[in-house]
Amino acid sequence: MKRFFHLVAHSPGDFSISPDEIESLVTQSKEPDGRRLSLMLKEAEKCKGLSLEDAAALFSVKNPFLLEKLYDAADMVKKKVFGARVVLFAPLYLSNHCVNSCLYCGFRSPNKGLPRIALTEKELISEAEALEKMGFKRILLVTGEDKRFGVDYIAASVRAIYKKTGIRIVHVNAPPMDTPELKELKSAGVAVYQAFQETYHRPTYESMHPSGKKKDYDYRISVMDRAFAAGFKDVGIGALLGLYDYRFDCLSTIAHSKHLFENYGTHAHTLSVPRLTPASGSALDDEAIKRRRVSDEELKKIVAVYRLCAPSAGVVISTREPARLRSSLIHAGASQMSAASSTEPGGYAGKKRTLKQFSTLDGRSLLSVIVSVIKEGGMPSLCTTCYRTGRVGKNFTKITNAGEMEKFCQANALLTLKEYLLDHPPNGLKDIFRDAIEKGFGEIKGREIKKIVLEKLKELEKGKRDVYL
Repeated sequence: MKRFFHLVAHSPGDFSISPDEIESLVTQSKEPDGRRLSLMLKEAEKCKGLSLEDAAALFSVKNPFLLEKLYDAADMVKKKVFGARVVLFAPLYLSNHCVNSCLYCGFRSPNKGLPRIALTEKELISEAEALEKMGFKRILLVTGEDKRFGVDYIAASVRAIYKKTGIRIVHVNAPPMDTPELKELKSAGVAVYQAFQETYHRPTYESMHPSGKKKDYDYRISVMDRAFAAGFKDVGIGALLGLYDYRFDCLSTIAHSKHLFENYGTHAHTLSVPRLTPASGSALDDEAIKRRRVSDEELKKIVAVYRLCAPSAGVVISTREPARLRSSLIHAGASQMSAASSTEPGGYAGKKRTLKQFSTLDGRSLLSVIVSVIKEGGMPSLCTTCYRTGRVGKNFTKITNAGEMEKFCQANALLTLKEYLLDHPPNGLKDIFRDAIEKGFGEIKGREIKKIVLEKLKELEKGKRDVYL
C-alpha cells in the first residue's frame, strides 16, 4: 500500500502529506461498481479501517443505491464499535481576542466592529454552571489566539472549572503550542487537545490565513505530534469543509489519523466535520460561501467514509448543521454531537455583548436533542468515563479493536441518561426516557454486566451520582 504521508526531516515523527499523490487520488479515482463496493464494505466491517485508495473510491460513489449501502455499512461499524450511543457535549468560548486574520472567521483581527471579550474567572464559572444546569458534564473550551490569553489563562480556566463546578471532563480547542505549553494544558487536566488544520492544501491555507501566527502551515500541521510528546493520549483533528476540494482535505485528514495510529497506536480521538458557514465580520461573503459549499449528501458521505477508515474515532457533528440533517448523520456513522451551542464568549449565562464566531442552524435545547436521538433509535450519552478509567489512547484502541468498547458505551450511556432523568425530570416526556432506558438495558450483552448496571441504577435512584463502569 502506498503511503501518502511521510516524516519530515527536521523533526522525526511530525506529519506531512504528499499533495501530488493525494491530488492524484482525487482526480483518478472512479466510482466503484457494486461488486467492488461490496468487497470494500465487507473489509470495512472488520473494523480495521480502509486504505486511502479505498477512501478515494468511496468519495466517488454517486449512485443512490450504492450510497445507501455505504451509509448502512458505516452505521453497522459504528454500532459494532460504540453501540447506539451518541455522545453529547457543548462548547464554551473563553475569548475572542485573536491576532490572526483568517478570512472565514468572525473573530479575525481585522474585524474592528467586534467587541473583544475574555471571560473573567467569575464569568467562566457562570458559563460552566449554566451548562451544568442544562445537564452537560463534558465541555469543550474554545479560544482565539492571543498571547495575553494563552496557555496560562487556558490552564487556569480548566483548573477553575474542575474546582468550582460539577463539570467532569474538559476538552480544549486551542491554537497550536510548543510542547512545554501543551504539557501545562495536560497537567491542568485537559482530556483531549483539539486543533483543526482547516485545510491541508497549502496554497489555499496560505491564501486563507494571510497574517498572524496561524499563517505558519507547518507549525500547525505538526502540533498533534507535539501534543503526544507532551503526554496527551487523545487528540482531535478536522478540516473546515468548503475551503478547498473536500476530497483532498478529507483524504488528508484520514492520512493524518493513520499517521497518528502508526506512530502512537491510536487514531485521532475525534474527527470533526464542520462546514464553512457565514460569519459576521468575515472576509467571505455569502455568495463566496455558497460557491464553496459542501452539499448535504457530500457531508453524509464524508461522515460515512471517516467512520469506515477510522472506526475507533468519534465522528463529531456540530450545530452548524440543521436538526434534520444531524439526525440523518447519526445513521451514517456520526457518534458525537454538540448541542444547545453558543459560539461567543458569555453566550450561556452572560448578557450578549459580542458576535458569534460563525452562524449555527440547530438551536435546540439539550433536552430536545436528547429526545431526538432517542426517537432516532440512538442512546444519548453524557458519559465522561473513559478519561477517568484509563480507556484512552492505545488502550482505548486496543479495547475497541477487540470489540469490547460497545459494552462500556452502552452501559455508561444508559447510566448517564438515568442520571439526567432524575436530575432534570422532563415534563410530559418521562415515558420516552423510561422506555429508552428499559430498551437500552435489554440490549446490554452479558448477564454479569446487566447485574452490575442494575445495581448502579439503584444507586442513582438512592441519590448517588457519577456512577459508571
